[in-house]
Amino acid sequence: MPQHTVTHSFKQLSLLLQHGLIRGSYQHLNHNSAIVCLYLGNAELKRNFRLSRQTVNNLVSCLGYTKDHGWGKDLEVGIYLNWLASATSYRVVSEAFDIPTSTVHDVVHRVAGHIISIINRGVHLPDADELEGIGDGFAHLAGSRAFHRVAGSIDGTHIRIKPPAENKEDYLNRKLFYSIQLQVVCDHKGRFLNIFTGLPGSVHDARVLRWSSIYVEKLYPPRGWCILGDGGYPCLAAPISLLTPYREPVQNPVQARYNRHHSKARYVVERAIGMMKTRWRSIFLKALEVKATFVPAVVSTCAFLHNLSLSNGDLVEPEMEEPAIQAEVDDQPNPEGQVPGDNLRQRLAAEVSVPVVAIPALQDHNY
Repeated sequence: MPQHTVTHSFKQLSLLLQHGLIRGSYQHLNHNSAIVCLYLGNAELKRNFRLSRQTVNNLVSCLGYTKDHGWGKDLEVGIYLNWLASATSYRVVSEAFDIPTSTVHDVVHRVAGHIISIINRGVHLPDADELEGIGDGFAHLAGSRAFHRVAGSIDGTHIRIKPPAENKEDYLNRKLFYSIQLQVVCDHKGRFLNIFTGLPGSVHDARVLRWSSIYVEKLYPPRGWCILGDGGYPCLAAPISLLTPYREPVQNPVQARYNRHHSKARYVVERAIGMMKTRWRSIFLKALEVKATFVPAVVSTCAFLHNLSLSNGDLVEPEMEEPAIQAEVDDQPNPEGQVPGDNLRQRLAAEVSVPVVAIPALQDHNY
């Protein structure tokens, strides 16, 4: 649906509410509440809904409701976004919209379900004809043409939760708070290409990788390409190609140079995660106030909204997170079928150290 069509529906809905021309559930909405007036008006939405009006309009147009529950998707999207922006507090949103808490709960779960049903439209692996551009983008980030076959950057982050009573200790991570894991792969622009979430916080990053679809099903990267990860991941040639930095202290200038360029290219995934957490800081910088079973759905919708925002130029600058802890190396033996990527890394490191400009003294001369 074009953007102007959605904008018109907001204005039309506002007029119908004001004149009492809508029957059913809408008549129970207090259209004089400040948040409803803001949402249905022309003011910017980012402060209260964390997205620009254009991004909200595009989100509404993406969602196809097969059944009208009375509220309509325009208002339900607004309720869900305000719930995300309000630290997932059903009570706060209930008071702001002047509707029952039970209604907020139903709307939140309904909208989350609708977004999850279309998540592959917003979070997906690139087509073959997009790979060259992604590779060029990573080469630019790295400051070295040697990285032109990089197809993505991978990292994991912990999502704070209120742990379930059952198996509570499984959710306590090495940073000593309760969490679930989120693994993401992004491109050179910070767009999420693949996400995997839901495992307890005590699970090591390398094991999260081994249980994720990109590893198990060898989904990404394509043959001849690689993704970059930090030292918490294994350096691999198979079943997928994943290159990590050399362990410190490095043994020679070639390894040091490779690590510097690797870090420049890989950092985009940390920035992408930081942008998502900053946009929804009220839920990512504290424990999520929802059941642990619903957390993966909430996190996945935030990833979808991150990509939607990027496509609309709706950006936020990532803020400083908690101090990073040195990546913990998984000491488990290599699983069957896993081939170390040391030789691939060595070749890439050598290529990074090859002079870009030919040195005159080494050039051939025509005597």
